[in-house]
Amino acid sequence: MEPALYLIPVTLGETELSRVLPAYNAEIVPQIKHFIVEDVRSARRFLKKVNRDIRIDDLTFYPMGKHASPEVFESYLRPLEQGMSVGVISEAGCPAVADPGADVVAIAQRKGLRVVPLVGPSSILLAVMASGFNGQSFAFNGYLPIEPSERTKRLKQLEQRAYSEHQTQIFIETPYRNAKLFAEILRTCRPQTRLCVAAGLTCETESVKTHSVQDWKKISLPDLSKTPAIFLIYK
Repeated sequence: MEPALYLIPVTLGETELSRVLPAYNAEIVPQIKHFIVEDVRSARRFLKKVNRDIRIDDLTFYPMGKHASPEVFESYLRPLEQGMSVGVISEAGCPAVADPGADVVAIAQRKGLRVVPLVGPSSILLAVMASGFNGQSFAFNGYLPIEPSERTKRLKQLEQRAYSEHQTQIFIETPYRNAKLFAEILRTCRPQTRLCVAAGLTCETESVKTHSVQDWKKISLPDLSKTPAIFLIYK
């Protein structure tokens, strides 16, 4: 296997690996001994699911943390510069997408190191696919502001972009705040604006529904306080 920085997707929740990850990934992962990870514990658990014969104690884990400096990330790539492959594992879905792994990849690209993205589930793309919204032009906006007035202002800005640019606007929230965000969208957006709520993607609890804001007001949103969800709005 040619040395590279392998970007290794994981499941979006408790689901069978065979449902969302190709067999090729399971061939690559056991050959890697160095992993840059968002969370060591979940990365260990994922690797054991990929191949129960992987000897975890023989592996080296480099935690990304929330505030790691570029110098620290650069040091994590030394094994790759010495001819050994390195893997990047996120908490959920594809690494480097809405994820601190992007900073690691940027350093690798600057150094001219080989970067290989492996195939796996992206909640953002799955939500766009199932929403019925514009898949030619869309923007992922991450988390909206927590402060109510700022969040309202941001929602209005995104809604305006959906109309003026014909662009699907995508954003997320921490599960325990999902209900508050949903209520804020119904208060702020135009009655005819369409809203898609995609929750629990690829899991048994998966639900993807699109309605206009005025129709959503007649429907009770299921309890999403513990379920990752993506919100999309479009004209």
